[in-house]
Amino acid sequence: MNGTTAPFFSFSLCYTYSVENQVEFLGIGDIVTDAFIKLKEAEVKCDARGENCRLSLRFKDKIPYESVTVVPAVGNSPNAAVTAARLGLRAALLTNLGDDENGAAALAALQANGVATTWVKQHAGQKTNYHYVLWFGDDRTILIKHEEYPYELPLDFARGKPPAWVYLSSLGEHSLTFHQPIADYLAAQPEIKLAFQPGTYQIKFGAAALAAIYRRTDIFFSNLEEAQRILATDEATPKKLLAGIRTLGPKIAVITDGKKGAYASDGAQTLFMPPYPDPKPPLERTGAGDAFSATVTAALAIGLPLAEALRWGPVNSMSVVQQIGAQAGLLTRAQLENYLKTAPTDYQPHEV
Repeated sequence: MNGTTAPFFSFSLCYTYSVENQVEFLGIGDIVTDAFIKLKEAEVKCDARGENCRLSLRFKDKIPYESVTVVPAVGNSPNAAVTAARLGLRAALLTNLGDDENGAAALAALQANGVATTWVKQHAGQKTNYHYVLWFGDDRTILIKHEEYPYELPLDFARGKPPAWVYLSSLGEHSLTFHQPIADYLAAQPEIKLAFQPGTYQIKFGAAALAAIYRRTDIFFSNLEEAQRILATDEATPKKLLAGIRTLGPKIAVITDGKKGAYASDGAQTLFMPPYPDPKPPLERTGAGDAFSATVTAALAIGLPLAEALRWGPVNSMSVVQQIGAQAGLLTRAQLENYLKTAPTDYQPHEV
């Protein structure tokens, strides 16, 4: 199941669409290569509340760095697809690659992680998305650039058995019109569950421009600052932000608040989920949010109730921040369940 420069093909080339081998989790979104540049000399300046932080480097100088680590096949949706595959779901990814070395490495990495790549398209003469991650302390600032791909759904996309879940996330700045055929496909397939984790440009497009996606969403994920931008508000109370997001259409809204934990609301109740305790100080935090959101979604796809799915999410986040990049620390289902067996007694969601 390789990417190709030819038009997209249907999954029917690889699957017979029996109930037993239905794609259970399809990620849709951009894929990137991350180059982690570990800085030695930098400064982080925050406001009085420890927020709105800025990374500072000396200008017009030579800044030493400690190391560079290149991680292929990452990005919100690829991270989610790998998460689902590690947890035992039949996962696939719909994305675009260049026909360069980075594209070949990304394709190989997806396949090595058990993610079906039939809907991964490589474009002749184009580059693969490449991001630079300025890593300082246990956190990072990412310099992003999304290549301009001709976004489209594959030929014969709607003819096969639809995936049980679609996980839609970060797409490039030229992707606005691509959201309409996605919305149309989802409208024609009401049995598909949709998880939506808007990326940078999807937030910039505005909720009105993506109204059909928000209305169709079964579960929504963002961090607190992103929710504020989506709702164009300074409101910082998670419960009120959850209510605001749900007015856009999502049946369940989930908002993460960094190291503090996460909040979820289905309209009937609002739950707070504390973080899973770190076994040691985090090494690097890239992908913690993706791991949480994708794990919660995968748990729902497995058939768990929301409260239990929320317990799964922070475990994978805890594991991811112990390694470099968004995927190295992702757990198998057996590993995750072992952590849950030894979790503190108060590691439970509670109503707020």
